[in-house]
Amino acid sequence: MRTVLLSLTLFCVSSSFAAAEDGWVSLFNGESLEGWTQKNGTASYAVEDGAIVGRTSNGRANSFLCSLKKYGNFELEFEVKVHDALNSGVQIRSKTKEVPAEQRKGIEVGRVYGPQVEIEAGVAEAGYIYGEATGRGWLTPKEELKPHDTMKSGEWNKFRVIANGPRIQTFINGQPIADLTDEAIFETHPKGFIGLQVHSIKEGTGPYDVRWRNIRIKELE
Repeated sequence: MRTVLLSLTLFCVSSSFAAAEDGWVSLFNGESLEGWTQKNGTASYAVEDGAIVGRTSNGRANSFLCSLKKYGNFELEFEVKVHDALNSGVQIRSKTKEVPAEQRKGIEVGRVYGPQVEIEAGVAEAGYIYGEATGRGWLTPKEELKPHDTMKSGEWNKFRVIANGPRIQTFINGQPIADLTDEAIFETHPKGFIGLQVHSIKEGTGPYDVRWRNIRIKELE
């Protein structure tokens, strides 16, 4: 019995070391929103069945659930499922900027801005890189913005994002989507928070939801 217990102990210890050496860190514990804070908008965020669920609020500004920690170079993975009538996104290396009081419209802590990985089911631009509130629109070059159906409607889809220096690569369900090198956006946004977006909707529509789970990150040197 002692031999069995010793073997199990050694296995657990070695497994723990392997996990630590692997470098991956979970950003969501499956039970609470610990480590996150909401910026902008009035959409709601809650934990349901082991997933973060963001729900729209009529006619409001875009909402973002943002990581408390900031990241520079990293590899990010998550699974997401979004309502067909809603587009969403995940901010990377993002920041907040001051907004005049008369323009805030539900913004209390500064406007979230920075690179965003698009999330949209069906034939759309999922996985391409948008410059949220940067004034640049799509960061992915126009000639590379080719709608596709790699992200499946009504299903969980796995995203992988690699941000290393000025280069940002994205993959959906194992398929490469974007490969962007943008020195300008890297100069202004070399490091920042991760943000889960719930997009604003028109009055009288919705509510719609977007769900995230298995969110993890590995920082790169």
